[in-house]
Amino acid sequence: MSTDAIVSRVWSFCTTLRDDGVGYGDYLEQLTYLIFLKMADEYAKPPHKRDIGIPKGYDWASLRNKRGAELEVHYVNTLMRLGGKPGLLGQIFTKAQNKIQDPAKLSRLISMIDETRWVKLGADVKGDIYEGLLEKNAEDTKSGAGQYFTPRALIRAMVECVRPAPGKTIADPACGTGGFFLAAYDYLAANPALDKEQKAFLKNATFHGNEIVASTRRLCLMNMLLHNIGEIDGQSSISPNDALIADDGRRFDYVLANPPFGKKSSMSFTNAEGEEETDELTYNRQDFWATTSNKQLNFLQHIRSMLRTTGQAAVVLPDNVLFEGGAGETVRRKLLETTELHTILRLPTGIFYAQGVKANVLFFDNKPARKEPWTREVWIYDYRTNIHHTLKKKPLRFEDLQDFIACYRPSSRHERRESWHETNHPEGRWRKYGLEQILARDKTSLDIFWLKDKSLADLENLPEPDELAEEIIENIEAGLNSFREILKGLG
Repeated sequence: MSTDAIVSRVWSFCTTLRDDGVGYGDYLEQLTYLIFLKMADEYAKPPHKRDIGIPKGYDWASLRNKRGAELEVHYVNTLMRLGGKPGLLGQIFTKAQNKIQDPAKLSRLISMIDETRWVKLGADVKGDIYEGLLEKNAEDTKSGAGQYFTPRALIRAMVECVRPAPGKTIADPACGTGGFFLAAYDYLAANPALDKEQKAFLKNATFHGNEIVASTRRLCLMNMLLHNIGEIDGQSSISPNDALIADDGRRFDYVLANPPFGKKSSMSFTNAEGEEETDELTYNRQDFWATTSNKQLNFLQHIRSMLRTTGQAAVVLPDNVLFEGGAGETVRRKLLETTELHTILRLPTGIFYAQGVKANVLFFDNKPARKEPWTREVWIYDYRTNIHHTLKKKPLRFEDLQDFIACYRPSSRHERRESWHETNHPEGRWRKYGLEQILARDKTSLDIFWLKDKSLADLENLPEPDELAEEIIENIEAGLNSFREILKGLG
């Protein structure tokens, strides 16, 4: 059966469960539990004969042999029992709950998963199946899962620019469902020159992440496992800890990340009346340049701390990081001084599942301490002005970013040329700005653009009505998000 056919079959069952109030995310979680148990069952048999640590009586065979209310009770007990186990097993089943209340439908789902030999299935096939399900889940805007799903075309382009080397470590302090890890793995695994030691390092020691949301962490771990990263009976490489709380001392060769949307860091607590409230969270860290409750600025500072002296980073960040004053200006100045911030990619709207997001990719290399600033010039590629994407009709494709990758020159970055010089045309999307020019700007703003919006001047070439409508919605959502942040500050 083809990948698309399996995805379609596995996902079509969700429509039946939705009538029972089981959402996309809940369904995907149940699939994760059951596929993991089925794979563990396959690994326990010849020729593998591996002990995954699942207690007898709480394994795949015990689920397959029960029906009705007995199955429902046993499934709940199985989830609870496995959640207390150590290693990857315990992380997969942390806080696991049964969301399928109809035992007959649970039994059908178990039978459907039982039909496939998941271990024998190629990593590319089962990985594509799970990625397809994650993307369908992200499309469900009501679930909010979109904030954990970065467009795969963008991730692939970022990896193509950074070009991670074998035998090096890659980290993501807010890894979501693991998209950056998978793209980096595919890039490295495609290298035919990898020796046995490098292949083992790629599988078991390359990737390190943090994800504080238990359900998202579970999806990430399963996604990596299905893509042949890590071992089913090994330790989890994804920490449940908030990466921003403290510097754990580890340093990495690469950081690829899209920290969570939302400007403020906050944590929930229960007040004296038993009501849940949120409080603004400020991280007091000596390794940070500025103390702020701005989550994005905190992640940017943390990512710089995570890098080895020779480390490289590519990070998706919203516009406010480029122009905000106060702590924002302090962080930008320090970033220009202590790292080589060499490239900014301005992203278009309409590519993220969370609406109202205007973002950029910052590429920077960490450097050893010295008096003179490491950044001498910043190259900016404007892929936003006069670019129109929508999630359904005109989604972002990897091909759309080919010109940026060509301008970036991954293998010869110091031989770049401005596109507007090459074409003798002021409309070129690729320009450089010297450090002195940037420092002279108000608040050291990196929110730099020079192209004219054609839709404002040329009424004959307006985008299609649905594209205009989506862009208006994006702008309204962005404005509403800003007002919500202001309201939180006043409150």
